[in-house]
Amino acid sequence: MHCVRRPEGGHHKMQLNVDWTPNKVTLMRVVVGFAAVSLFGRGPWANFAAVVLTVAAIALDALDGHIARKKKLATAMGAQIDILGDRMIENVYFTYFAVVGIVSLWLPVFFFARGAATDFLRGLATPAGHAGWSENGILQTWWGRVLVSSRWSRGVYAAMKCLCFCYLGVELALTRGPVALLGNLTSDAQTMIRTGANVLTWATAGFCLVRGLPVLVEGWKCLAEGVISRQGKRSVRELA
Repeated sequence: MHCVRRPEGGHHKMQLNVDWTPNKVTLMRVVVGFAAVSLFGRGPWANFAAVVLTVAAIALDALDGHIARKKKLATAMGAQIDILGDRMIENVYFTYFAVVGIVSLWLPVFFFARGAATDFLRGLATPAGHAGWSENGILQTWWGRVLVSSRWSRGVYAAMKCLCFCYLGVELALTRGPVALLGNLTSDAQTMIRTGANVLTWATAGFCLVRGLPVLVEGWKCLAEGVISRQGKRSVRELA
């Protein structure tokens, strides 16, 4: 961030320029996401403000990728930071909603376990030269790259998470707590709202699992091939 003086009409005008990078946008996304979660449960209008911030956090997820492509700043480290931001956002939202009883505790457990497993395999594959999503990356099949790294897959997943988080936030504002905007609801209305929440959350979890399967399958394959290759080189040295 820096200040630049530019003449305008015989006067000097102070203009504030911000040199945005993908990593800075990712950091802002995480900050906005945590700010949103901190507002949930503080009253219906605070919940609605949190929903607005949630939409902003998801939009920033698309912005960092756009900046990386436009400015040609895409790097392996930047991709890892972006993934770390995704994990932090997912876990803080689902953990909060599990704590207040809107979703099952198994939902954040699933997202944590899935993220830990895929990130572990990516970490093992990187030193072996299989970083990123290129032809030499961990994903060797076309269908794996389509499910994991294509724009439509990332866009659909981001939209599902945004819709899921916003729905749960609106439900919290309307029906939960002593200051809920809606009064006593009929059992049918409560069932309908709860059914919508369950469908959204588990559909998001299902798509998350589908996107993770190629990394799990091909990651273990790369790991096994690496072990076999190292064992073969060791045997050759011993014979020599």
